[in-house]
Amino acid sequence: MMKVKAIGIANKTSTGKFLDVYFPNIESNNFAIGSQMPEITNHLQEIVEVDWCESELQEDVSSPIDAYLKLHLLSNRFVLPNTINLNGLFGVLPNIAWTNKGPIDIGEINESLHKAKVNKNDLYIKSVDKFPCMTDYVVPKNVRIADASRVRLGAYLSEGTTVMHEGFVNFNAGTLGKAMIEGRISAGVIVGNNSDLGGGSSTMGTLSGGNEVKISIGENCLLGANAGIGISLGNNCIVEAGLYVTSGTKVHIMDAENKASKVVKAKDISGESNLLFMRDSVSGKVIAKENQRKSSLNKELHKND
Repeated sequence: MMKVKAIGIANKTSTGKFLDVYFPNIESNNFAIGSQMPEITNHLQEIVEVDWCESELQEDVSSPIDAYLKLHLLSNRFVLPNTINLNGLFGVLPNIAWTNKGPIDIGEINESLHKAKVNKNDLYIKSVDKFPCMTDYVVPKNVRIADASRVRLGAYLSEGTTVMHEGFVNFNAGTLGKAMIEGRISAGVIVGNNSDLGGGSSTMGTLSGGNEVKISIGENCLLGANAGIGISLGNNCIVEAGLYVTSGTKVHIMDAENKASKVVKAKDISGESNLLFMRDSVSGKVIAKENQRKSSLNKELHKND
């Protein structure tokens, strides 16, 4: 049975409310990271310790400490997306002003801004959100991230992953191998090895519209520029540029002679491999036929040493 022990540094408000927790020390029977813990002299910081058994990873999130440890476990690649319980996450995370001087409580940000403006004018607000960017806490090895603000803490990025400027990766989502990400990986979505999400492409996650279906993209897949999916793709699939396939999309299945053999809802072929999805430019019908092309990434581009 896996156990997790962690020591972190928590930042607090002037009233003692937890803002965030950085965990430089996490160990288990399966993994470990460790850095020397400094002596805390700032009264707005606190050392926190967590000692979990495996079952506690499947309990609802009940505090910012729970939330930040689980997000650290994901971004450190210690657990895979969709394998631990993140229910309650949004309820315990406060909305925070993320600045170049660390997290600041929303109720205290105006005072901090005022002090900065009349003095050195050295306070910069990067975002106002419940989630920080991943690289403020965890920088996984052998990845490239062109714009760090577009990858949230809790993202899982495997070695060889490249996230370009327009790419976005949410928490509890990510890549399971080398991948080119120029589109959006929404919460709960995982992308397989050697797959490419083109510029402006989109994947439906589990945070909007009450959607509870977790979709995935298999290996050697290509999601064309400005394309999107609300279904899973198996291995060796392509969705042409600009085509959005939702679960209810009517898809005309083409046989070996390029004739429509049947019409199905896209959800009925969710997860199937070796499919090419495209739209007939004359009739406007969405069709799926056998994919004859295997997608491949530039090996040098994704070496990322």
